[in-house]
Amino acid sequence: MNRGFYNIMAAEFFSSLADNALLITAIFLLKELHAPAWMTPLLKLFFVLSYVMLAAFVGPFSDSMPKGKVMFITNLVKIIGCSMMFFCVHPLLAYGIVGFGAAAYSPAKYGILTELLPPEKLVAANGWIEGLTVTSIILGTVLGGILINAKISALLISLNLPGMGTTGSAALCVVGFVYLLAAFFNLFIPDTGARYEKQERNPLKLIVVFSSACVTLWKDKLGQISLAVTTLFWGAGATLQFLILKWAESHLGLQLDKAAFLQGIVALGVIAGAVSAARFVKLKKALSVMPLGMAMGLLVMLMTVIYNIWLAYPLLVLVGGLSGFFVVPMNALLQHRGHVLLSAGHSIAVQNFNENLSILSMLVLYAAMISLNLSVNAVIVIFGLFVASMMLLVMRWHAANQRIKDSLALIGEHKH
Repeated sequence: MNRGFYNIMAAEFFSSLADNALLITAIFLLKELHAPAWMTPLLKLFFVLSYVMLAAFVGPFSDSMPKGKVMFITNLVKIIGCSMMFFCVHPLLAYGIVGFGAAAYSPAKYGILTELLPPEKLVAANGWIEGLTVTSIILGTVLGGILINAKISALLISLNLPGMGTTGSAALCVVGFVYLLAAFFNLFIPDTGARYEKQERNPLKLIVVFSSACVTLWKDKLGQISLAVTTLFWGAGATLQFLILKWAESHLGLQLDKAAFLQGIVALGVIAGAVSAARFVKLKKALSVMPLGMAMGLLVMLMTVIYNIWLAYPLLVLVGGLSGFFVVPMNALLQHRGHVLLSAGHSIAVQNFNENLSILSMLVLYAAMISLNLSVNAVIVIFGLFVASMMLLVMRWHAANQRIKDSLALIGEHKH
């Protein structure tokens, strides 16, 4: 990997670190406002809403200028969102602005990989990027938990720095500094020299072009399977993030700052799985990992019988490990098919649209279950069965595609 790739990784690491520290800080601020419990998952919902609403426009925006410049501009939008929270704008709205920046940031972050690297390095690059992103999720979640901890907060406030008068404001100042670090590394991302034809600016035409790109990727036999799997994975992952916080409170008796560490434990497993996949799974064998997704759904249901933190650790690492091992090859396959069929920016925008539509849908369902006062165990079982059954359906779908392909090949042979 060249130096440009490492600058991309550094920028992504600090930007994602800040996003996740800010999420925990925002949850803390909601609790201070005595907001109802169902509002907590809506933070993520507001964050990903931009990914869905802007999907038709962020691809062309990403392809309209060098990707490093796009990443710098969109990181500034995240800083604005963080600042809004500091100036007492409601956490849902402010985190939504951060999501606006993240939605435009993502196609550039992934699109530059296909510009910078050959196809045979995409699985390895994805392993590194996913591993690093998940590391930043761990450390970001842990950092958020540390910043709202009473002792650390008191220490920060005692510094008497401007704006650090409360737990929330002190945490937001630190998070803002991390975003500035990301912006610094954005400045050193190289221009790959890749240029695309002049981008359309008419909103209606952009929606038509985006719809066509969606249809193209969903019609492709490999694209549709990898897209279905990654769509399910990200929806499930976002829901699991909040489910673990709720489970840690009800089963393990942990407060928010301690429960945040458990998300980091899952992420440790994802890193191990992602790195292993990058090393052992070739692009052409990417679809062979699908059964692991089904196993992950079934394994999650074991959370219902665990009330001991020392039993929770290995289970969460294993859940994370299975997730990381199966999503990295699927991500790489999807990026490769998207790059072959569409442009880098457009293919990532299609991927983001589908994945974040899944996150929106699953978080709305999760918030609804919480508002209906379903027990944590009931929600865990429903979640696990849903993930396992959906993965089984996707595996059958792929098998049916293979049978059609074999039949067509056989017909071709008979014709000759």
